Amino acid sequence: MKRNLQRLEEVNTAEERVASDLKNLENKRTRCLADMSAVLGHDRELLTVTQIIDLLANQPKEQKQLQEAKELLVRSATRMQQLNEQIQVLLQQALEMTEFDLTLFRSLKGGPETANYNRNAYNTGDVLPSSGFDAKQ
Repeated sequence: MKRNLQRLEEVNTAEERVASDLKNLENKRTRCLADMSAVLGHDRELLTVTQIIDLLANQPKEQKQLQEAKELLVRSATRMQQLNEQIQVLLQQALEMTEFDLTLFRSLKGGPETANYNRNAYNTGDVLPSSGFDAKQ
């Protein structure tokens, strides 16, 4: 597993840019639906793309274009959801690996305990020196 933080930062920046673009498109879509609702005399909250497709029965060319755009959007949204789920799993694994590494580093710092006991037969919890072996004993 590569730990490429620079690449992760680049991906994160790209994701933020795409999210911003999606938000802008969502705002534009909302405005378009509001305009279309006003022209068609429908409640803006109830008008859907599927209903608009149905309303375009007398305009087959536009109806077909809108249907194709809707299908493309649904496929893209499904793919985006799959990618987000994969990214979530990868991030979770990266966090678990980082936690494992931190635990490992902490345990290496402590070193093994000796088997020394005090007069009450309790382990003293003495830690071996950093060299790990004392040749003088």
